[in-house]
Amino acid sequence: MTTTPAPTAHKSAAPPPRWVLRDAAFLRLWAGTTASGLATWALPFVLGLAVLHRDLGPAGLGLVLAARTAGFLAAVAVGGVLADRHSRRAVVLWSALAAAVAAPLLAAGLGRSLVLMTAAAALAGAGQGACRPAFQALTAETVAPEQRQQANAAVTMAVRSSTLAGPALTALLAAFLDTATLLLGIALLWLVAALVPGKGGAAARTTATAAATDSASTADSSSTGPAPRAGFRAEFLDGIREARRHPWFLAGLAALVAVIALGYSATSVALPLISRDRYGTEWVLAAAMTAYTVGALGGALVIARWRPRSQGWAAFAGLAAYGVAPLSLMLPVPPVVVVAAYAVAGIGIELFNVPWFTATQREVAPDRLARVSSLDFLVSYGLAPVGLALIAPAIDAFGVTAVLGACAAACFLVPAAAALVPTARHFGRTAPPATD
Repeated sequence: MTTTPAPTAHKSAAPPPRWVLRDAAFLRLWAGTTASGLATWALPFVLGLAVLHRDLGPAGLGLVLAARTAGFLAAVAVGGVLADRHSRRAVVLWSALAAAVAAPLLAAGLGRSLVLMTAAAALAGAGQGACRPAFQALTAETVAPEQRQQANAAVTMAVRSSTLAGPALTALLAAFLDTATLLLGIALLWLVAALVPGKGGAAARTTATAAATDSASTADSSSTGPAPRAGFRAEFLDGIREARRHPWFLAGLAALVAVIALGYSATSVALPLISRDRYGTEWVLAAAMTAYTVGALGGALVIARWRPRSQGWAAFAGLAAYGVAPLSLMLPVPPVVVVAAYAVAGIGIELFNVPWFTATQREVAPDRLARVSSLDFLVSYGLAPVGLALIAPAIDAFGVTAVLGACAAACFLVPAAAALVPTARHFGRTAPPATD
């Protein structure tokens, strides 16, 4: 049954909790998550430098990055099951160590063995994929419920800041260090991700038993002993059943896929073309991507404190805002309009992402959280390459304006439809506390 807080409840609510980075346990987790995010971003950039230095050919780069993506997608589902079956901290440790081992193997194969580099890239992707759902679940264990939105915003800000400053820093280091040394630096980042985070606390465990009991559909109430451990496939399917219990989650996942596979893919392909052909300069491409990251930082800062009364609707509106990016590329507008549209898209994407992660940590049964999170990463990341592969042929067949128009419409309409799904208004059956 859906409940609505009393009209005056927000007026007497307690003041917002202190900034979550003051908590030592979360600060360690934040440092590890940030290191993993920076290492994940840096790998394709450093491999791109290897192409510039002629240590790796363009075809080899494509093969290595494809192996990394395949490793990620294969491991993210496995990592979700393992993180629910075993200690989340242990899964973070071993998956990050696997990614750390992969970096020197990539360095050893650079310019010598493409086979070794491909295998190492698959291992790196597996480490990256396995740690993602474990980090999500570990955040819920470490941070109290009222601080999780701040925690997710803090992680987002760290990742976006890395994306903004990372290219300049890496280019600066590349002036003094060779590609192999930069790859060893990535290994060090993964060691930080493996060793710095502490064990999860009891923040999310107080309601674990009740939530698990409520969500379990196959429990034997007459059993007096522990149930036997289900197989991997059965536990993965159990995670899917848990996701299906939350209509807002399925609707949000569909909306996210539409925006990533259509909107983001279309703009990724079209922006360089339009920057070159319409505006005759690469400045529009660089400025738009920078504006997107800066906008995302601003959106994370806002949502760290803001608690809208209808959190789900506000999040879907933010996600739909990405549609202004392909829309701006359709029209013969001044370059500054394109840059502004990308800034709006960046703000909107984090107004969705942070409440989305927070709601998942709040609403999903704690003993199934990593598996449900892995479905999120598996579907959204898995379909993104499909969108990228299909957009260019679609542009050739129908023209860039028609494709951008269709993708913009999808970005606006699919989140709007998702907002109509039951429980979507609050990302759950009960409205979370709101702030003005």
